[in-house]
Amino acid sequence: MLWLSLLTVKFICNHIDSESNARAGTVTTDHGVIETPIFMPVGTQATVKGIHQKDLKEIVNPDIILSNTYHLYLRPSTDVLEQAGGIHKFMNWDRNLLTDSGGYQVYSLAANRKIEEEGVRFKSHIDGSTHFFTPEKAIDIQRSIGADIIMAFDECPPYPCDYSYAKKSMELTHRWLDRCVSHMKNTSPKYGNNQVMFPIVQGSTYTDLRKDSAKYIADVDAPGNAIGGLSVGEPADEMYAMTNEVCSILPKEKPRYLMGVGTPINILENIALGIDMFDCVMPTRNARNGMLFTAHGTINIKNRKWANDHSPLDPDGPTNIDTQYSKAYLRHLFTAKEFLGKQIATLHNLGFYLWLTREARKHILAGDFTSWKNMMVRQMDNRL
Repeated sequence: MLWLSLLTVKFICNHIDSESNARAGTVTTDHGVIETPIFMPVGTQATVKGIHQKDLKEIVNPDIILSNTYHLYLRPSTDVLEQAGGIHKFMNWDRNLLTDSGGYQVYSLAANRKIEEEGVRFKSHIDGSTHFFTPEKAIDIQRSIGADIIMAFDECPPYPCDYSYAKKSMELTHRWLDRCVSHMKNTSPKYGNNQVMFPIVQGSTYTDLRKDSAKYIADVDAPGNAIGGLSVGEPADEMYAMTNEVCSILPKEKPRYLMGVGTPINILENIALGIDMFDCVMPTRNARNGMLFTAHGTINIKNRKWANDHSPLDPDGPTNIDTQYSKAYLRHLFTAKEFLGKQIATLHNLGFYLWLTREARKHILAGDFTSWKNMMVRQMDNRL
């Protein structure tokens, strides 16, 4: 099926690496151009936790960020977002934004939800109130939020799970996708910017299921495609194997988004397999716990060894944050439990993740991505 919405997003693949499937491209929406490969900072509740939008723009400078349907539905509610004129105005963000449909929360709320053919009944983690998400409601909520790229409603199976469960879950995701497609056609954006929907490949770590799901999703002919259900506890080798199978089937002329991945090494290895878009809470969550990512390995800034180290946070770092502050100062802030410490660490980690994907793009275009990637993987696999 050919969607009219296909006209509202444009993907151009500028170059494919000669030694891998890594691609450099651009995705264009009503809110601007996204250069790929790209990492999307996670702003679950209409904020990238702990930092101002001003600093996010000026220091990290992402083309796109991500927010979450489930959380925004519960708080502040779609009524508030509609009164604000959509999420872009609500949070003062004039660049691209993607929303996850809430399918991952179905997975993470296992003790407080019931999956049915019609949808998912769940209890709010905030006040215990009961709610019911259907594929149609997930689309309606995302229409009210107003993100540029929205996701089809899916079920993310746990890892490990048996083959029978994974197959039933995948088939349910496909039936829900058909309903999402139909509802997208029967509804319209609310705030003047177009919206496109990405379907999600599932199938756990079973190769035949992943292939079947990838074929089903490819046949939908959506503007872009996502891969879900990975980075949920499976070994990295299994993640890479499933990604490789799926990328061999998903259309080359559409962007590919690997959801919830991952470590810097995961990101580089998946870029090599043909992934264009990533998101993960790791850079922000780990920053709040004092772990910094660098091109030469990870730093636990709370360790005593940094207490009197007055060298720059990261002399080779991509942002001005990295040279403005010393390791000793940042360790002091964490020891004193000052909020600024978490802010600096968060800006550093996000800056590094964006630098990493942008450097990957440069090396893809330059023709030496594979050798650069292999060098970076060795370097980053160190604890400093």
